[in-house]
Amino acid sequence: MKIEFAPRSVPLQRRLQTASVAQWIFSFLGLAQCCTAAFIGLLFTRFWLVSALYAAWWLVDREKPSKGGRRIRALRSCVVWRYMRDYFPITLVKTAELDPRRNYLVGFHPHGVLAAGAFLNFCTEASGFSELFPGITPHLMMLSLWFRVPFFRDYLMSGGLIPSDKESASYVLQRPEGGNLLAIIVGGAQEALDARPGSFTLLLKNRKGFVRLAIQNGTPLVPAFSFGENDLFDQVENPRGSCLRRIQHFLQQIMGISLPLFHARGIFQYSFGLMPYRRPICTVVGKPIPVQKKYKPSDEEVDRVHQKYLDELYELFEKHKATYNVPEYCHLEFV
Repeated sequence: MKIEFAPRSVPLQRRLQTASVAQWIFSFLGLAQCCTAAFIGLLFTRFWLVSALYAAWWLVDREKPSKGGRRIRALRSCVVWRYMRDYFPITLVKTAELDPRRNYLVGFHPHGVLAAGAFLNFCTEASGFSELFPGITPHLMMLSLWFRVPFFRDYLMSGGLIPSDKESASYVLQRPEGGNLLAIIVGGAQEALDARPGSFTLLLKNRKGFVRLAIQNGTPLVPAFSFGENDLFDQVENPRGSCLRRIQHFLQQIMGISLPLFHARGIFQYSFGLMPYRRPICTVVGKPIPVQKKYKPSDEEVDRVHQKYLDELYELFEKHKATYNVPEYCHLEFV
């Protein structure tokens, strides 16, 4: 007798999708604090040896994040990320081939509030990165302070995240065998303060460090724009020059992370909460921009390549914006 299983109901799938996004938000807003509390708390229990052994391991393994990290394919391919992908949904689009014999530096724009597109596309296999770019290993840079949190650092490395410092970037870009892609969210935490629906403002005009890094390593630059990244959350009005913006900028300079006052929907209702809206995100990866290697590039050379990058990013946005329902009158603004 043949037994047929009924497909999962739509409500069940939606609940699983919502749960996957909720755990992802928790992992970046609360997991670090929980890991720190667990590490310290265990020291005062009969399980103190767990923290002691981890501290010894941490000391031995302290350089690993800056040496490419330690990715775990099983975690990158976990089913929970596919549910997260379908919640929005999130897609990855390739516009040009990437030679697996070369290393690449990808500029990701915009940051958004929580960089959902960057995380899912480059730190998981949910959007099919390895199928789109065979032979390429992705890495995504993240604030270095998160790699100082016990246990949490290992979770970050499992997906391909590495610290956002020159040493970590150079290690990836100088791998002689090639086939490495380093994604940098160029606008960083400060750009998150401009993340709101309909915003196309990029903090990029004076950000040239990633260009200098590419020239020093002879690494092609690849622009990537994530359509819909800014549409996931609403944010309390904080125009430049306002009291709130000055406070946020001050805290960002002290702590290294920005504190956007964002909100969207709840888990069980759609009026207010910290869950992102169900709005599609499409990350379009552009074509590589050849860069001539020079150990000490002049400011003029950096400016020239930087302007070329801005032009290519602008063209990428203009070419694809109609496909992703961006009004014709909207254009990128570099500040």
